[in-house]
Amino acid sequence: MEVAGSRRAAWGIGGPFVGVEVVVEGLTKRFGRQTIWHDVSLTLPAGEISVMLGPSGTGKSVFLKTLIGLLKPEAGHVYIEGTDLANCSEKDLYKIRKLFGVLFQDGAMFGSMNLYDNVAFPLREHTRKSESEIRQVVMDKMELVGLVGAETKLPGEISGGMRKRAGLARALVLDPEIILFDEPDSGLDPVRTAYLNQLIVDLNAQTDATFLIVTHDVNIARTIPDNIGLLFHQHLAMFGPREMLLTSEEPVVSQFLNAQRVGPIGMSEEKDAEELAAEAGIEMPPLPPIPPQLEPSDGRSRRAQREPGAWCAENGVVPPLGSFAPAVPVGPGAG
Repeated sequence: MEVAGSRRAAWGIGGPFVGVEVVVEGLTKRFGRQTIWHDVSLTLPAGEISVMLGPSGTGKSVFLKTLIGLLKPEAGHVYIEGTDLANCSEKDLYKIRKLFGVLFQDGAMFGSMNLYDNVAFPLREHTRKSESEIRQVVMDKMELVGLVGAETKLPGEISGGMRKRAGLARALVLDPEIILFDEPDSGLDPVRTAYLNQLIVDLNAQTDATFLIVTHDVNIARTIPDNIGLLFHQHLAMFGPREMLLTSEEPVVSQFLNAQRVGPIGMSEEKDAEELAAEAGIEMPPLPPIPPQLEPSDGRSRRAQREPGAWCAENGVVPPLGSFAPAVPVGPGAG
């Protein structure tokens, strides 16, 4: 089974490559008698950015860990390049995992290692590169995430945002075709979150890898991805193109994506019958405008990015008034 090799050009050194498709069929995960989610089916399109949303406790991070084979599902399949990760041998699972890069919530840095050694760790563990080759790759990735000059610092000596970027550099060193982001904005202030969001979009434009972002941040979901999914009440409520979900009037989707109190989601995930009855007759506010999708900072086009309103036009859906309007400039010279 070939999962690396000559067909993969290392984008940090030799040029761009295309991510791979991830097909999930009938996936079910339980811990003991507790069902986390069941019968989840979706396809992460190759080279596209997808976001998986859901209220706290709905199993978003569990889904991510199941995709990469860290957790074994009770039923279902995860197909990547013809291999079913949910049912394959340990040998094949080890090979397929080399296609993945993962940015964990807290960066997951080794506290006793400086940033350079943290980023170099996967190369030393999984390749036979010389130290000079490793240094070339590590410095390329650290430059990509804006950390050149910080390679001798320890994780405890830098900010949370820098740790996230260091974790991202480490996730990139094996030139993955699938990159998973587990709550990338966790613990970051709005400004650092904005910088990280732009970095994610820029990286997708440069690598063409398949991205999956697990988050509960509605702003990320509204502005970054090509596709959005929503986990709720032990199932996948919806998965599809960004414009499909941002125009959806499905109660749980509309409530979550527009941060409303009225709807089936309550403080303890699902509202009871009494709470829902009390809301009977209350109209949901109109859907807000769909914002423009965040574009690469260098002006290039991402392969997967479509024209604003394309899905709506193809499917006869009228977007909310004011959708796709460009951001209003602020500061000196604005207006």
